[in-house]
Amino acid sequence: MAKGKVTFNQDICKGCGLCTTACPVKIVTMDTSKMNIKGFHPATVFEMDKCIGCANCAMMCPDSVITVERF
Repeated sequence: MAKGKVTFNQDICKGCGLCTTACPVKIVTMDTSKMNIKGFHPATVFEMDKCIGCANCAMMCPDSVITVERF
């Protein structure tokens, strides 16, 4: 199975949560422990080793906050 690495530009994330619903392995979540410069809880990934590199999260993001690398 393919693996991936997801990175977020957390400073421009508006915390809409669309990426969390698009992830088939449910590893994308909203980071409620911090706020970005816009005052939103940004998206983040826990258990990066489970990422399959599908890029569903990036396709759903209306602000192009997410970058997915596949290897």
